[in-house]
Amino acid sequence: MARSRGQSRSQRVDSYKHTEAESPLRPDVGTQAQFRKKKRPAVYRYDPSLSPALEWDEQSAREEGESLIRQILESTSLDDAKAAAEKLKALSRPFLNWAGKSERLSFDVPTLPLFVHERLSTEAILESVKSQKSDRQLSMFDLFGDPRRSITDQVLRPYEQGEWTNRMILGDSLVVMNSLLSYEAMGGQAQMIYIDPPYGVKFGSNFQPFIRKRDVKHGDDGEMTREPEMVQAYRDTWELGLHSYLTYLRDRFYLCRELLHPTGSIFVQISDENVHHVREVMDEVFGAENFCSLITLRKTGGLGSEGLTAIADYILWYVKDHEKMKYRQLYLDKGLAGVADQYRYAKLESGEVIKLKTGEDLPDGAKLFQPTSLHTMYAGVESCLYEFELNSKKFKLPPHRQWSTTYPNMMRLAEQGRIYTEGSTPRYIRYIDDFPVVALSNVWMDTGAGSFLDRPLYVVQTVAKAVQRCILMTTDPGDLVIDPTCGSGTTAYVAEQWGRRWITIDTSRVPLALARQRLLTATFPYHELRDESLGPVGGFVYKRKQNSKGEEVGGIVPHITLKSIANDEPPAEEVLVDRPEEIKNIIRVTAPFTVEALIPTPVDWEGDGEEDSGAAQDYGSFVDRMIEVLRKSPALHLDGNRVVTFKNIRPPAKTLSLSAEAMVTNGDEKPVALVFGPENGAVSEKLVFEAAREAHAKGYAHLYVVGFAIQPNARELVENCLEVAGVPATYAQATPDLMMGDLLKNLRSSQIFSVAGLPEIKIHRVKEKGANRYQVELLGLDVFDPVTMELDHRRGDDVPAWFLDTDYNNLCFRVFQAFFPRTSAWDNLKKALRADYEASVWEHLAGTMSAPFEAGDHNQIAVKVIDDRGNELLV
Repeated sequence: MARSRGQSRSQRVDSYKHTEAESPLRPDVGTQAQFRKKKRPAVYRYDPSLSPALEWDEQSAREEGESLIRQILESTSLDDAKAAAEKLKALSRPFLNWAGKSERLSFDVPTLPLFVHERLSTEAILESVKSQKSDRQLSMFDLFGDPRRSITDQVLRPYEQGEWTNRMILGDSLVVMNSLLSYEAMGGQAQMIYIDPPYGVKFGSNFQPFIRKRDVKHGDDGEMTREPEMVQAYRDTWELGLHSYLTYLRDRFYLCRELLHPTGSIFVQISDENVHHVREVMDEVFGAENFCSLITLRKTGGLGSEGLTAIADYILWYVKDHEKMKYRQLYLDKGLAGVADQYRYAKLESGEVIKLKTGEDLPDGAKLFQPTSLHTMYAGVESCLYEFELNSKKFKLPPHRQWSTTYPNMMRLAEQGRIYTEGSTPRYIRYIDDFPVVALSNVWMDTGAGSFLDRPLYVVQTVAKAVQRCILMTTDPGDLVIDPTCGSGTTAYVAEQWGRRWITIDTSRVPLALARQRLLTATFPYHELRDESLGPVGGFVYKRKQNSKGEEVGGIVPHITLKSIANDEPPAEEVLVDRPEEIKNIIRVTAPFTVEALIPTPVDWEGDGEEDSGAAQDYGSFVDRMIEVLRKSPALHLDGNRVVTFKNIRPPAKTLSLSAEAMVTNGDEKPVALVFGPENGAVSEKLVFEAAREAHAKGYAHLYVVGFAIQPNARELVENCLEVAGVPATYAQATPDLMMGDLLKNLRSSQIFSVAGLPEIKIHRVKEKGANRYQVELLGLDVFDPVTMELDHRRGDDVPAWFLDTDYNNLCFRVFQAFFPRTSAWDNLKKALRADYEASVWEHLAGTMSAPFEAGDHNQIAVKVIDDRGNELLV
């Protein structure tokens, strides 16, 4: 286990390291140009036995059913009869059909590699801002979980096994999961998958427009028009409505099934709007026999509506294989679960029994109990048929009943004072402390309490308590949890809290920016490990403890039963997996994690062969789609509700590098050119240069570079395009959900592009003890306005976050210092470590001036700023 240098033994910062787990090492983003071979798309075929709608015909189904019935009746083999019965059961199972389902026998998914863009570690950040000695720079990399591999190793041996690091991935969940399966052979490795998908087909059902903005307004196209700056980060409107929505879910469920371990579980959180449809789809993909439970989840509040107010969501729980499933029983304190109300009797210290009135306090020394029956339905046990006598009073059995235990055992219960006679019936005294907890059911009414853990960062944030229960029920420490719908990172946060490994995925930068801040600045209890050398996979330590009132408060509680008392046996003990021992003097922070993204084979590579031709053809189809999207939504929105509107958008007549041309009205009409970056990756410097050179040669007034991401050197070229290539250029960020293609419903009023500029920084040289040290100041963020041809400036203290790599190697960005000027994100750590860190440390991390640092081996730094739309702007 890592121990922060310089910390006293009385208090230290630490994190869990999964030393026993391995994963394929992914190459850094700067090496993507060397991965020239593009794999063919993976083809996933639907299983006809699970999806009868694919080839179902009423007449043929009737004939097959009659044939199977004859096989069952005439079979001489029990196994053959069972097999025929299973086929008949599958044939007769109801199924859900929707538009396009029966025509779609399979689906293709692009097979793209993942590259590491950032390495983050809270321990490394704290060490960096506290460190005052030059010999600590190299040891910092150990805190990042950084394998420190050469470029040669990354290119020639990109996926050799290495130590596990948790992962945050930007990209479409379908493509990312296929990459995990195809490149990293992770099939069957996820112990649990938690999905909180869009709940339906409304704008606001799962949508976070800005990092700064916490609320969502439901509405139609008109509502969208009145909010022109709304970036559809979580837009979930569909071309075919519910039909496209179900196709979207089914495809992702298929890949989830491939990732699940044979003992694994999948949970899908959904509202009452479509829970019935989603369950039918999951029956088809996972099998109805692998359905476990429909969990009712109370929300913090309900939206006003006609009729009954909706205060509940639902969680559908399925397993990969019901016979192999991993399950850990969870318990609630009887008082919290409402069960304590059933214990209305009290036994005083004198032995007297009283019945408490509603609201009456329990007398000192008294013990609450519930009288329960001592006989059951007759089951043919002769030793339990007798006349029982207690205190000179005889008790006979009612007709068709037998006692719950034998006569000697009944007498032992009497000796222990465990029998209470009420009227003509003896009853067993069940004290509330015999087992102070009750098994968790599938109705969770305590999840809307609004505790600090569940205080929402954004409007549709998943309830942490619900995710926690799902994780604790179906995983052990060290198991892998995957969330294909990151949101604000609740699943990753809870998995980190309970020592599980995690991968979280999202198609939008906004939720990843929220999740990154949440994880980077979080503190957790340090649960004691059985074996620190093994890490969490070795398990937590649980102990039996009581408080001053004699109440069980530890992780192990006794389970006293009628049987254990009657047979004079020691009571069984149950482990409460949510109550491990905690070491108080360790401040636990998030373990090192990476931020990764999909990068495809660039389209501007020279080459020939079938695969290159296919890539060019795919890109051509993507360009056609983007032109059509731009025609439907021809507006580029800027700050202050300013808009650039394109007209006459079309492909150029003859071109080598440009994707489209259009007319823009800004006083006078002028022609402009557009170039689109790759569908699943970053715009390259070469693509920008060649497009700009051609735009200048053909007399276009402006070049618009449109992409889902852009490489830093390409971004710098865009800013200087007028001087370098003779034509001004603007980079427009496209919303990632456009990659959903035909499934997405593009509305004319939707904003699908946004413009962002570059950070403005200043480097200060600081003389300390005769050594040269440096500080970086974030002056602000410039946003280029192509309408006025001017830069719009935003102050450095008005950005959501900015990061500093003090030794940038042109490959992966390592966050040595992380700053959140607008929020109090570091407050938890600040309070926990008040005695160990000076106030100046926290002033730096909440401001625009970095802590002093020395130059690294590469003699260059990089600054990355996160804007309100989640865009990452690097200089």
